[in-house]
Amino acid sequence: MARRLRFNGTGSDISGCPSLHEDLDTGEVVVHGPPLSDPDDVAQLRHLSAGEVAVVVPRDLLVDWSPKGRARQARTIDLDEFNGLFARFEHTAWRLETRRRYASDEATDRWGRFVETGTVGDDSVLGAEHNRFGDMIRAQTAQGKRIERVRIVDRPPTTGQLYLLDSARWNIGNGEDIRNLWRDDADRLRLPAEDFWLFDSRLIALLRFDRDDQLTHVDLITEPAEVVRCSMVRDAAWHHAVSRQQFMAQMRNEG
Repeated sequence: MARRLRFNGTGSDISGCPSLHEDLDTGEVVVHGPPLSDPDDVAQLRHLSAGEVAVVVPRDLLVDWSPKGRARQARTIDLDEFNGLFARFEHTAWRLETRRRYASDEATDRWGRFVETGTVGDDSVLGAEHNRFGDMIRAQTAQGKRIERVRIVDRPPTTGQLYLLDSARWNIGNGEDIRNLWRDDADRLRLPAEDFWLFDSRLIALLRFDRDDQLTHVDLITEPAEVVRCSMVRDAAWHHAVSRQQFMAQMRNEG
């Protein structure tokens, strides 16, 4: 079974080599770069076994991009504490959504209405929880704070993704800026298959889901290398994603 490798960073701004990846399941680090090839240099190495290759990397690559205090930096919080983050961030809250389905969406009256009619309708069908969240978003954006999302969409879109495209009208009306990106473009950009919020470019809220696509808990991460990596993901995704209106026009043209 293939490893799930995540690109952490590179020591080169030109060739992308040397670079460092992390195994998402084991925590092991994979480094690739130019081999140590001079025989006199190789002869000085201890315990270099047959089939092994020594790789030369800048010290800064390991300092900047290798995981640091992995278990100590992440703190698991429940969903109530997670929701409180939206009342406390100072400047920006940015979200990457990559999943094909969110079970919480399907537990609402809006979902049933969408499946039956093809639209979520107007705000009159919102539940109390959606109204509270909407009030909070309006209050935050009224202060000049930015709340932004990029949603990854399959070709063809799943039912859950079509639901989010339609219901985004409500989020945008409350002050969010929501953009969309085709999954094949996201794969080309090597965006991670992760769902996270990035608050004020310093705090990551990594969303954890079970096998039934239900959000169970959130890991808070402040490790500098992880924050920089997620900021790079944000910059790439935001640059290539397009507005809901433009994205839906693309869908109609492809249909």
